Order: sequence, then C-alpha cells, then structure tokens
Amino acid sequence: MGMEASTEGAPDLTPQTVTKLASADDPRALSRSLREQPVHKVGDMFHLVTRRSDVEDALRRTAVFSWGAVGMNLGNIRPLIPLQVDPPKHVKYRRILDPLFAPKKMALLEEEVVALVKELVDAFAPKGSCDFHEEFAVPLPCRVFLRLMGLPLEDLDLFLALKDDIIRPPGVTLEEQAPYREKAGRAVYSYFERVLAERKAHPTDDMLAQIMQGEVDGERLTDEEVLDICFLFIIAGLDTVTDSLDCIFAYLAQNPEHRRQLVADEAVIPSAVEELLRWESPVPAVPRATTEDIEIGGCPIKAGQQVMLLLASANTDDADHPGVDEVDLERNPNPHLAFGGGVHRCLGSHLARVELRVAVREFHRHIPEYELAPGTVLEYTTGLRSLHHLPLAFPSAG
Repeated sequence: MGMEASTEGAPDLTPQTVTKLASADDPRALSRSLREQPVHKVGDMFHLVTRRSDVEDALRRTAVFSWGAVGMNLGNIRPLIPLQVDPPKHVKYRRILDPLFAPKKMALLEEEVVALVKELVDAFAPKGSCDFHEEFAVPLPCRVFLRLMGLPLEDLDLFLALKDDIIRPPGVTLEEQAPYREKAGRAVYSYFERVLAERKAHPTDDMLAQIMQGEVDGERLTDEEVLDICFLFIIAGLDTVTDSLDCIFAYLAQNPEHRRQLVADEAVIPSAVEELLRWESPVPAVPRATTEDIEIGGCPIKAGQQVMLLLASANTDDADHPGVDEVDLERNPNPHLAFGGGVHRCLGSHLARVELRVAVREFHRHIPEYELAPGTVLEYTTGLRSLHHLPLAFPSAG
C-alpha cells in the first residue's frame, strides 16, 4: 500500500484531526475510522500512526522516533527535561527523577489527598450541585503538586494562567498562539529563577530541594536544568490529572450502572481507574520525529518528518487486545498506553494513580449519586481531553 492511498476514506483529515480525538463526544468512532489505514499523511511533513502495534513499536524505538527532534515550542527556550530529551541523557535524568515519584513514596501522600478531597467535597456537598471541573478537578491535583514542590498555594492562580497560555493559548494556528506561549514561558523561567535563588539562601526539604541536589554522572544539575524540569512540571503537574478527573467523572455521570458498580464494591476502583484512563485517553497523542527513512504498514516516512502516535486510537484497537472496544471496569490485565510507553513513559504516573484512586473512592463515599446537571451539553477541549465545565447535580448533603 502506498502512502498516497493512505488518506482514502479518512474522516476530515486535516492537521487538526488529532485535536478532534480530544474534543469529540465519542473519539472512539474517529479512532476506529482512522485505524482503517496504519498511517495517514497530512500535508508534506505530518503523519498519524493509528494502530496499537505500530504505536507501541514507535514508543520503544527512541533512536528512530525521537522526542528531542520534534522541536515543539511550548514557550521554552531549551528542551524540557526529561520529556524532550532522548537517550542516553534521558536515562540519566530519569535516574534522578524516578525515585522521587516511586510508587511507595507516592503512596505516602494518600492521607493528605484524602483530607483534600474531603475539604473540597464538604464545600459543595450541601448545595446539591457543583461545577466539578472548577471546584474539584482543578484544585485537587494543583494543591497536591504545590505542596509536593513546596510552593505557596497563593500562587496557584498565576500557575493556572501560565499553564493555560502554554497548553491552550488563544488562537487557532501555531503562529497566532506563539506570542502567548512565549510570554508565559518567560514568566515561568522568571518565577523559578527567583525561587531557586531563595532556596539557595534558605534551603528546604521538599521535592524541589531534592531536584536541586540531583546529580548526573557525579555532577550537580545546573540551574538551567532545574528550570527545565520545573517548566515541565508546571505543565504536567497542573493539567493532566485534572483532565483525567474530568474524563472519568463525566463518563460516570453518564453511565450510572458503572458508577453504582464502584459504589457497591470499592475493590473495583483501581482497575476502573485504569480502564477509564484507557477508554478516555486524556492525552490522545504524542509527537515524535523520524531520524531515518522508515516504513510503517507499507507507508514510507522520510527522515526528519513529524509523526503523531495516536494513543487514543491504540488504546481501543482490538486487533491485538479483543474486547477493548467496550468498557470493562474489572479488566485485568489492562496494558493501556494512557501514560505513553517506552523510556518516555509518564514520570508522574504513580502520583496520578494515587490522586485518581483516592479521588474516585472518597468522592463516591460522600456523594454516591450524581448526574449531569439538567440541560448540560459537554464540550471537550482540543489538544488534551478535558472540560472547561462539568456541572453535576446530586442529593443535597444538608
């Protein structure tokens, strides 16, 4: 099969196709249509890889499918560490950062997350309604992140504004969005330059302090390297868990039989979180750039071209995993790619799991019955799959 044939039958195939995987009411239908071909060529330099086996293979082959060569501009002036750095240096950074996010270490946060969930729920439970996105999905992971890093809670609104201008800036084209990203990027660097100077004068014992003390090959991380790690953490720590909470609770609000299953048996919650991460795929795609001429499913891709690995499509591809085109909250095993794969697999996945499992468990202990507020029409965001608003209605706790 030649590449020229690979766009036949593709649904409205434009450079914005990948964003529709995030914003669609049912991205699974779009993914199913895209998987009719292993690769779709969009323009002269852009390709979508759709099938599970090919996506997994690309995630593993970092020498051929490079993150570092993507050149994505998020307002940063250097590659974000460790996301935009390829092996072998990527591995060295992960040796510093992985222990900070180890499962046992993240599990120690559970009581704190429980307390935060209770505080947030207690604020709106008496009303019998809430905007779940604004009143729960945003503040919960953001507060956890700020406490973990030892940053002041009063700076949260600043961080959220900067994060939004980096991830979802105004404008449609990259050219229209670039000024917002650049301004936000300068503000992020400026903020953390000040924080690092303060920490050197007055050392602390939080995660930021541990990062500042990190060493690669016996050499302490430079201030620039610490800044590049902090820049990434602002994006990842303040957004992806929010996106996941929005997706999970929007699904449960519309599928009461599954919500009641969780309420009846809390032992199902860990597997249910994994399943809804797979089904919703809050991060629908990840970019790579090829370092050599390759071929996928008979479709040639030249060196230096951009590739989007469609995680959302791979997660519902039943060619290798029959049955993944429906939701099974007790699915086990569940080798989904919601956190990516290969050496670039999400650094904060263990933290995310703690936050999501505790949030689902504790929310349902306090508010077991809820639904979308009458008249609600959900509008999912582009880029990463999330919601600007998620109005819920439930029996008043008062």
